[in-house]
Amino acid sequence: MHGDIAEVLFSAQDIHKRVQALGRQISNDLAGREAVVLALLKGSVLFFSDLVRSIDAPVKVDFAWASSYGSGTTSSGQIHLKVFPEGDLRGRTVVVVDDILDTGRTLDTVVRRIREEHGATDVRTCVLLDKQARRSVDIRADYTGFPVDDVFVVGYGLDYADRYRNLPYIGVLKPECYQS
Repeated sequence: MHGDIAEVLFSAQDIHKRVQALGRQISNDLAGREAVVLALLKGSVLFFSDLVRSIDAPVKVDFAWASSYGSGTTSSGQIHLKVFPEGDLRGRTVVVVDDILDTGRTLDTVVRRIREEHGATDVRTCVLLDKQARRSVDIRADYTGFPVDDVFVVGYGLDYADRYRNLPYIGVLKPECYQS
């Protein structure tokens, strides 16, 4: 797997430091209030678990499974919400955690649903990576780990065809690994 990586963008140590800083920022902003921290599966699971442990405020955890990629390298534009929280979010603060903010369609769809259908009063977003160059929806994350150029990244939860998620760093996948 490591041989498939053209360049390491963010080392495990870089990621750890940034996740800790994000946890402190979220903790300060919550100021002791309880929040529901919602992971968007599958890509955010590693980031989410490290982030939740770095938040020093009362939190409940929940999960949603939203997908727009399938096994391809670019979003299909169709957002599939396979799993969504069943609990009552009315009047709650919700922090939605995702691996990458790319086109913005998935995060926008999830945030709107949490507000409109589930009645959360305060919805915040936290993403590990922000790929601004591909944005097609007007959405910005409240908390961002790292900005990233328009390159194909894998590792630390990010994948290509469900592979490379277990890399401890984030790297650029060699084009020959996904182009046929």
